[in-house]
Amino acid sequence: MRLRYTVPALADLASILDYVAERSPQGAKRIHARIRAVTDLLLQYPLAGVATDDPAIRRMTTIPYPYLIFYEATDDEIIIHAVRHGARDPSGNPGSA
Repeated sequence: MRLRYTVPALADLASILDYVAERSPQGAKRIHARIRAVTDLLLQYPLAGVATDDPAIRRMTTIPYPYLIFYEATDDEIIIHAVRHGARDPSGNPGSA
């Protein structure tokens, strides 16, 4: 099983980490480490996330941080489609109706 980020997901992640790093470089490192830990977990347990309105897209939270990872699990890879702050308008999230 391998992990792949889409270009928009990489942009989401960079935007989040840049924003946090301006205020707290250490905080950005902790958030990045947590996101990596969650994606590593998804490689072991691809169906761990909650199903969304789109049957192909699942959502995983990065507790204790308020970020959501939207991903697709195929037979051989986890595809990260978006990384979003939980307070953002959900209508633009992958898998939303």
